[in-house]
Amino acid sequence: MSEVVLAEMVANVAEVHVKVGDVVEAGTALVLLESMKMEIPVLCETGGTVTEVGVVPGDVIQEGDVIAVLG
Repeated sequence: MSEVVLAEMVANVAEVHVKVGDVVEAGTALVLLESMKMEIPVLCETGGTVTEVGVVPGDVIQEGDVIAVLG
């Protein structure tokens, strides 16, 4: 079963901390977002292997955009 990590708000992608193939644990910060001068880490809820990264630094994401998929 895979976990799809979605954006919860409009934000700028400041940093991407994972790449396809990385094995992560629950609570790992996948990306760092910036919104209204605040930095917001996006954490995964379950562990797994990163099968897709949908953002790169500098992207402007909208609510519901796919940030990453874990398998």
